[in-house]
Amino acid sequence: MKAVIAVLSAVIGWLMLTVSSAQAQIEIDITKGNLDPTPIAVPDFIGTDAQSRQIGRDVAEVIRADLERSGLFKSLDPASFLETQTNIDYEPTFADWRIIRAEALVSGRIVTDSPTRVRVEFRLWDVFAGKQLAGIRFATTPQNWRRSAHKASDAIYKALTGEDGYFDSRIVYIDESGPKTNRKKRLAIMDQDGHSPQYLLAGSDLVLTPRFSPNSQKITYMSYENNRPQVYQLEIETGRRELLGDFPGMTFAPRFSPDGNKLIMSMSRRGNSDLYVMDLRSRSTNRLTTDPAIDVSGSFSPDGRKVVFNSDRGGSPQLYVMNADGTGIKRISFGKGRYNAPVWSPRGDKIAFVKSQGGKFSIGVMNPDGSGERQLTESYMDEGPTWSPNGRVIIFSRSTRGRNAKAEIWSVDLTGQNLRKMPTPGQASDPAWSPILP
Repeated sequence: MKAVIAVLSAVIGWLMLTVSSAQAQIEIDITKGNLDPTPIAVPDFIGTDAQSRQIGRDVAEVIRADLERSGLFKSLDPASFLETQTNIDYEPTFADWRIIRAEALVSGRIVTDSPTRVRVEFRLWDVFAGKQLAGIRFATTPQNWRRSAHKASDAIYKALTGEDGYFDSRIVYIDESGPKTNRKKRLAIMDQDGHSPQYLLAGSDLVLTPRFSPNSQKITYMSYENNRPQVYQLEIETGRRELLGDFPGMTFAPRFSPDGNKLIMSMSRRGNSDLYVMDLRSRSTNRLTTDPAIDVSGSFSPDGRKVVFNSDRGGSPQLYVMNADGTGIKRISFGKGRYNAPVWSPRGDKIAFVKSQGGKFSIGVMNPDGSGERQLTESYMDEGPTWSPNGRVIIFSRSTRGRNAKAEIWSVDLTGQNLRKMPTPGQASDPAWSPILP
């Protein structure tokens, strides 16, 4: 656990400064996905010594990969660059970058202030307008160069799209190993790009459906270590675990309310499954639904006023929205097929869900009133959607069939065009995406 704590510790001394900003001439439509990505040049960051030069190369490589993976940008090959920058304090030769069709340029450097402190500085340029869009400087430790790169990617993404980025975040998931008939499932965590995977628990007991708290420092999950479903809360930094209770008939772990003070969960009592809210301060529970149907998979809206959930009260599993106190229940899904696992976007504008029809499963999205339904994926088994912090990307579990069946994590943006498999050390399922790290 000490290794996990070291990896997840706060970055030392973030000192972020916007030096200047100008209105971008570049126009990036974030609704188009990778249909027309914007060419961007990210040369290796300049260094003042051997250590800082290596960090500069590594940081630039991560930034290029982050931006490329978003589907909104095309990171140009450094071998095509005509200008070799030696000082970021001066304007670049824009003509050299226009020749290779770069629309945006990142000029950066790493400065070693001490053995335990480096400065990361970069400028973002609009190549065709010949203007600086942003200049940013922050300080960290040499060991935290990867987080520095993700922070820089977030700043670049926001300057060019107007939207918050999602790169400085992590994903908790279930690492799967062993034969299908005796599968081991362990709680693990990694950076959003698949790097730095770590186990969060020492044991090998069966665990399922982890969920992040709003501050990203706590996780709820289900465990069968005592041969019955129990829900635990885990503090990531300290490794401290707390048993929240035994919940017979529960199949999904609870989800946090936006303020982190409550959990919404489904529990089966007297053969009937309903939604309940637990107050984490008093540990009291309040029943929200009373229909004889199966009510499961509750998810709060970002403002905490609404809940979307899954119910078969209409004869088949469909999506419903209600007030957070259980009143005003309204059905929102009416398409063909069965709807499950709804999750409200952190932006509040969409609800992601799983839809099964014709022997296949897909990830879809719709507006909170049920309008605008769109299918983003389809396969033998797509399930468990979870949103990026900015509400523009969804990751989910995908399982294949047959003797060599595999469980994998995939990502897709809201257009459904930018579909990518995420790297994991082994088989993986049940992902949950953290908020942006503090």
